[in-house]
Amino acid sequence: MATKYAVFDRSRLVIKPLAERVNDLDLDRWLALDAPTPPYSHPQLTEVARRVIAAKQNGAARILMMGAHVLRAGVNRHIIDLIERGFLDHVAMNGAGVIHDYELARIGATTESVARYIRTGEFGLWRETGELNDWVAEAAALELGLGENVGRRIESSGYPHKSLSVLAAAFRHSVPVTVHVGIGYDILHEHPNCDGAAFGAASYRDFLIFASTVERLEGGVLLSFGSAIMAPEVYLKALAMARNVAHHDGREIRHFATAVFDLVPIQGDIHEELPKADAGYYFRPQKTLLVRTVADGGASFYFCGDHRATLPALRRAILA
Repeated sequence: MATKYAVFDRSRLVIKPLAERVNDLDLDRWLALDAPTPPYSHPQLTEVARRVIAAKQNGAARILMMGAHVLRAGVNRHIIDLIERGFLDHVAMNGAGVIHDYELARIGATTESVARYIRTGEFGLWRETGELNDWVAEAAALELGLGENVGRRIESSGYPHKSLSVLAAAFRHSVPVTVHVGIGYDILHEHPNCDGAAFGAASYRDFLIFASTVERLEGGVLLSFGSAIMAPEVYLKALAMARNVAHHDGREIRHFATAVFDLVPIQGDIHEELPKADAGYYFRPQKTLLVRTVADGGASFYFCGDHRATLPALRRAILA
């Protein structure tokens, strides 16, 4: 039985090569490990760093969840270094993160102007980026995670800038990168070769991989950088699953730390849930990551600042 509603015919679309696109960010944006970064300090950074080190020593989970604009902040090398040193053993991102990582590895640039290209209907419709849809279909066929297969493909490619790929570095070090996709959120879903069922299969496998890592969160650390919806919502469901199983096994997942790094100032006590009449109640990182899920034995921290400053500052604190 088919839908009774009109469906957009994607065969009518005109797809252009990336060489014709003007990019807002090029290689100069991505920091070297020893390059100066904007200053940032916070008295609790040392405590979060201490907890990351302890989690590594104890084999507990060290999870980084992030929005795509963290990659656009130019801190790929800092994330990769933390992966290579073993301070991160899981990275979770949204679908846009994969796109930026892929484009950067392939052409050394990323990020188109929405204002420029939406006027002409060209936004997102770039031929090479659409190749990711084929890799997603391949992931589903091979029963691989979405992030796993993209990392594998970039790592085996001849792309000139793949040393900047977080997904490739994670694949090299057997660190899962899970990609948590919302259908219709990303430019890949505009393309004629997009297979919604493949996205569902590959991204759901990533969710189950993520939930498996969350089972090791006792004594661990979950870091959330710049993700107001994906990180708190995906983490919440995975934690419920992990705690359900742990409860029936006679185990606990209570003593761990969450740390949120974002641009939104939080007024008052970060450990108190705001009333529903306050608009801040709907900022999910606070109520989910900082209050509700750590209320019975955990600890939480909040750092407000530009990711170009805060992520390198955290890395320095860990290495110090």
